[in-house]
Amino acid sequence: MLFSEIGLGPDVLRAIEEKGYTQPTPIQEQAIPWVLQGRDVLGCAQTGTGKTASFTLPMIDILAAGRARARMPRSLILEPTRELAAQVAESFETYGRYHKLSMALLIGGETFTEQVKRLDRGVDVLIATPGRLLDLFERGNIMLSDIKVFVIDEADRMLDMGFIPDIERIVSKLPKIRQTLFFSATMPPEIRRLADSFLLNPKEVTVAPPASPAATVTQALCIVQHEDKRKALRHLLRTEDVKNAFIFCNRKRDIAVLQKSLERHGFNAGALHGDMVQSKRTETLEAFKQGNITLLVCSDVAARGLDVQGLSHVFNFDVPINAEDYVHRIGRTGRAGRSGRAFTIATPEDGKAVAAIARLIGREIPVIAIDGLENPGFEDEETARSHRGRGRARGKKEETRESRTGRGREGARPRPERERPEAETAPPPRSEGPVRRERDRRRRRDEDEDEDAAVLGFGDHLPAFMLAPTRRRALPEPEPSQEG
Repeated sequence: MLFSEIGLGPDVLRAIEEKGYTQPTPIQEQAIPWVLQGRDVLGCAQTGTGKTASFTLPMIDILAAGRARARMPRSLILEPTRELAAQVAESFETYGRYHKLSMALLIGGETFTEQVKRLDRGVDVLIATPGRLLDLFERGNIMLSDIKVFVIDEADRMLDMGFIPDIERIVSKLPKIRQTLFFSATMPPEIRRLADSFLLNPKEVTVAPPASPAATVTQALCIVQHEDKRKALRHLLRTEDVKNAFIFCNRKRDIAVLQKSLERHGFNAGALHGDMVQSKRTETLEAFKQGNITLLVCSDVAARGLDVQGLSHVFNFDVPINAEDYVHRIGRTGRAGRSGRAFTIATPEDGKAVAAIARLIGREIPVIAIDGLENPGFEDEETARSHRGRGRARGKKEETRESRTGRGREGARPRPERERPEAETAPPPRSEGPVRRERDRRRRRDEDEDEDAAVLGFGDHLPAFMLAPTRRRALPEPEPSQEG
């Protein structure tokens, strides 16, 4: 099927043709006709299948007729992250170039002034993150009573980030009569419950098994000791034909450490995570898209929906804690029918997390060996429990030792000390450096201060009133008692 056969208008088709697309993806082919008919749609498809265009293309046609009023947008699209919101805005600019639709992007990390000015002029398409939208709503800068089309994108990511209460509050402000489009890469029970409460007789469109990676992505797994993870990553970067790559870490604090390590070894690396200011995040992502940065060390803020054309590789420096995040991470490559490669670096302790991923995607990840490094297998469950127990016991070590020796209990008899040789009991010799510094400090103090004249708290200066002579005052004699 061609785009010209699914009911889109000529101006939209012209923009699509200039972009170089002729055939819709399966999710686009099934969802767009229902959106054009005004039906609520529940769309579920794996990442990288074109879900964004599934609602942007028909929305442009739907909103072509009509005019927005000040502070009353005609459509609303909610995104979980600033990067996804900016990407959807770019999609509207690309495919809506032959329409006169106004658009506003409401995201955190930017000043309110320019965003309020856009709202005052009236917008047809409002793209926002939940937090910034509620901030402007509470300030009275926006009204949601004229929303005709409402889109919740990356709903499962919204759930993971804790935005569901905000979304429920936003939905309560919307008109009852509206068209709602609900898109998610996975469909856990919580997302299904939300869809049932937000949608009215929806048309469900599912084009791939939930949480399944794209067939165009070649996956591999290497198992190394924890201290060898950076060496394994550098080996993969040097042996693979890496044009550009995302490198995912579980913790934000590890991102800067890994980035600096890669730069020290001659790699062109940047960093991206949620604690960065928005201007820096935008600048870094744009530099990566332009090819000025080859490797982007990032958190899961880049795992959902970001579309970087021609991304050749994805490296999981850490095995993701949530198995579904694995699908989203490797989905950054192998998009739109292109091939991609994804490598995961695991340690022996990661066996349980890797097994959860294998159950989710329905197959084992092929294991490869790294030359020159130890390639152990995963720990069995008994060993893993032993390691976890050892970690918990470490925190109680001192308490247990005190209970054995009787310290801390009133009246307890102290444990007799074991006799040790003199050489063992003697304190270790102090290094010459600290001794010399202490001696010099005391000498300078003795030279600079006259200890007889020094007054504590006043330095070399003593206020005159403290040197003035004092007169003794005789205490009054006690009055004779009236008794006797």
